[in-house]
Amino acid sequence: MGIRAAVVGASGYAGGELLRLLAGHPEFDLVAATAHSQAGQPLDAVHPQLTGLEMTLGGTTPEVLAEADLVFLALPHGESAALAARLPAGVRIVDLGADHRLADADAWARYYGGPHAGAWTYGLPELPGQRARIVAAERVANTGCYAAAITLALAPLIAAGAARPDDVVVVAASGTSGAGRVAKAHLLASEVMGDLSPYKVGAHQHVPEIKQATGATGLSFTPVLAPMPRGILATVTALPTGEADPRAVLARAYADEPFVHLLPEGRWPHTAATVGGNSCHLQAGVDVDSGRLIVVAALDNLGKGAAGQAVQNANLMFGLPETTGLSVWGTAP
Repeated sequence: MGIRAAVVGASGYAGGELLRLLAGHPEFDLVAATAHSQAGQPLDAVHPQLTGLEMTLGGTTPEVLAEADLVFLALPHGESAALAARLPAGVRIVDLGADHRLADADAWARYYGGPHAGAWTYGLPELPGQRARIVAAERVANTGCYAAAITLALAPLIAAGAARPDDVVVVAASGTSGAGRVAKAHLLASEVMGDLSPYKVGAHQHVPEIKQATGATGLSFTPVLAPMPRGILATVTALPTGEADPRAVLARAYADEPFVHLLPEGRWPHTAATVGGNSCHLQAGVDVDSGRLIVVAALDNLGKGAAGQAVQNANLMFGLPETTGLSVWGTAP
């Protein structure tokens, strides 16, 4: 028996991707997959892509989860904290929801509402010093999907003093799986296909997380719903502080990172190249008219933006190579 892992919220898209990754992981043994409305259903009836993984979705109880060494919480925002508080010390937890990402209680109240559960160790290993904190942690707050892409694009520029933190503009498109699996009229195929639409303009909940992770002080973020199941493409622009070369800054920051790839000059990221993998693809340049620094990032919102990132964090928490059970490469087309 290896490291016993359980997935809460296993009927959702991120939960399903976690199950897929754990089923192929050499060190983690999947011992429980729980859900709410789908409890009692065969796993492959809810996730046909997992046919052959013979399990039944169970109900979510602290008693069942306490038997695991590792628990992934893939629950809607606001639902993780109460359950996590009922799990015993010694059970390591990776929370894919937002409940424990923000250190600022006022920011939580403004963007999410309800009681602030407190901040856990932030789960983005590529940030300076963060990998060591994750290794030492029993509780890790996984990144948001948009936040992962934007932070990887922006944080090194601000940290190096190459970009001003007070004037950052981001436009990012996401696939529909980022909205979860609950049926909603605006996510029907006939509504989404052939269409691009902005949403939560000027008030997206990932803004305070991105500012916290990158050091940005002024951020304008426009998210866009794209007619694709999965993927994020983020275009990040910022004013330079001098004659900095953004490609050189990113190359130094990610030279030894297995999952962050600065593409050859002239080749720009696209989402299909990252689907199914745990990588983020980056490209950078300078706008010849405005002089703004431009970084484009692509990743799989269910991979590096959710389940893949969660497994990467769990690997570190259990002293495993962080690439264990994860693919660097996508599955395009």
